[in-house]
Amino acid sequence: MFRLYEYSTSGNCYKVRLLLTQLHLPFERIEIDIVKGESRTPEFLRKNYNGRVPVLELETGQFLAESNAILFYLSQGTQFFPDHRFEQTQVLQWMFFEQYSHEPYIATSRYWIKILGKAQDYQQALEQKRQPGYAALQVMENHLETHRFFVGDRYTIADISLFAYTHVAEEGGFKLTSFPAIQSWIKRFIDQGNYISINS
Repeated sequence: MFRLYEYSTSGNCYKVRLLLTQLHLPFERIEIDIVKGESRTPEFLRKNYNGRVPVLELETGQFLAESNAILFYLSQGTQFFPDHRFEQTQVLQWMFFEQYSHEPYIATSRYWIKILGKAQDYQQALEQKRQPGYAALQVMENHLETHRFFVGDRYTIADISLFAYTHVAEEGGFKLTSFPAIQSWIKRFIDQGNYISINS
């Protein structure tokens, strides 16, 4: 059985939990409280030298870190990853976009506001994240105006990667009211089989 080391309110951990559920793969959840420093203990650092969650322990005893790398591993040979080489690369393109142009602004803002509850302490930094965060949402909106999903008009791990923090963007101070295509995509996403919420 897989073991998922996670901080359950993290969108990055939610990505993995969601895909495991949609693949009907049994897994054990092990909570790691990153706020209390539990991902920095010597025991955890032996699982991931970078001291971050999620970490997926495979049935072989090996460990995988980085949420999108885990999604890639789990999705191989399934309906969640395309067969066509160009579409495979498009999936990776959107996942790189999520990590470099989306997550640093939207997810970090949510962490400071929702998880730490310290919006006042990070006010200047939060303001600096507004413009690039909204720019990332606009890139998504532009694509979704003419596509049902991000790659091949079908649900893939590219969607899972981007959904995790987009659907809770308002918890980081980003309003989605100006992004109707994103809102429609969120509804289509939730309609997928075996959907679970981030709070489950």
